[in-house]
Amino acid sequence: MLTVSLQHALTGFGLDVQFEAPPGVTVLFGRSGTGKTTVIQAVAGLLRPDQGRVTLNGEVLFDTSQRHWLPPHKRRMGYVFQEGRLFPHLTVRQNLLFGQWFAPRGAKRESLDRVVDLLGIDPLLQRRPGRLSGGEKQRVAIGRALLSAPRMILADEPLSALDEARKAEILPYFERLRDEIGIPMLYVSHSAAEVARLATTVVVLQDGKVQRQGSAAEVLSDPAVMPAGVRAAGALLEARVARHHADGLTELEAGGVPLFLPQITKAPGSQVRVRISAHEVILSRQRPEGLSALNILPGTVEHVRTGSGPGAMVSLRTPAGRVLARVTRRSAQALELEAGADCFAVVKTVSIAPEDIGGAG
Repeated sequence: MLTVSLQHALTGFGLDVQFEAPPGVTVLFGRSGTGKTTVIQAVAGLLRPDQGRVTLNGEVLFDTSQRHWLPPHKRRMGYVFQEGRLFPHLTVRQNLLFGQWFAPRGAKRESLDRVVDLLGIDPLLQRRPGRLSGGEKQRVAIGRALLSAPRMILADEPLSALDEARKAEILPYFERLRDEIGIPMLYVSHSAAEVARLATTVVVLQDGKVQRQGSAAEVLSDPAVMPAGVRAAGALLEARVARHHADGLTELEAGGVPLFLPQITKAPGSQVRVRISAHEVILSRQRPEGLSALNILPGTVEHVRTGSGPGAMVSLRTPAGRVLARVTRRSAQALELEAGADCFAVVKTVSIAPEDIGGAG
């Protein structure tokens, strides 16, 4: 368990945060400039905050009131930066072994072979960083951090410098770290898709303060606290792979309701997370017929939020979980949508992107 209490003056505002990061992946989520990197640097020991106290599994990393400061190299944090920061004159294998050199004697550590296999970097071992893609560099940087036998992984927007294809390449490896290695992780992001795929706990930062803390499903389904705005709001459903069909579709079972999406590589019986964006959901008061859309979720309206603009956010409770739909205020009025009303959520199969599907964690 990581416990954090920090106060620090930043340009334009003051950072004042308190939160706990339980085992798993805790994502610091928010727009750029809200203090996320300052928090993670303070935990790593790369920045001394004006005031604060941080503990990891009961050990005090620093406490300004007691003038206690554990040096960074004694905190045993594996830090993954936005860019790989590999040594250009060393091969991939040598970069990895450099991380292993920092592992304390007697500490429980992963073997080089295990890390290489986990990250799929065996073909890269004899290359130098100059011959690696951005995604390959980040995989090596993750491996180097793992081989230092860290007590925690700190990842500061590790995908922000990558294009969409490289992000899709790296995300499954972070999922494997979460599910197979079990080292707790503090992960900085402003991407709702990354939060949906990886987070077990989400800490939302806004203007230097914690706006909300909770599970990924709770945070992503609440547009009031979405740092990226209402267009990033959506449902996060947990489902089980039921079967793969010959026509290229995978059928999921979500709370007893079938959910179809483009074929994925998960085996039948696997648990998955599926993010459904609110702006991809259509609502109907009667069960629709004659539509091309395959996914129809029956539900009950929980509430309807409206603002000063033409849009409305409708929250539905369905057997699969909470679903959000972004519609116009005119449509909400025409359908007489209000708390308690029966409704159907319609989702096109092809609107569920591959990056919105991941392991359940």
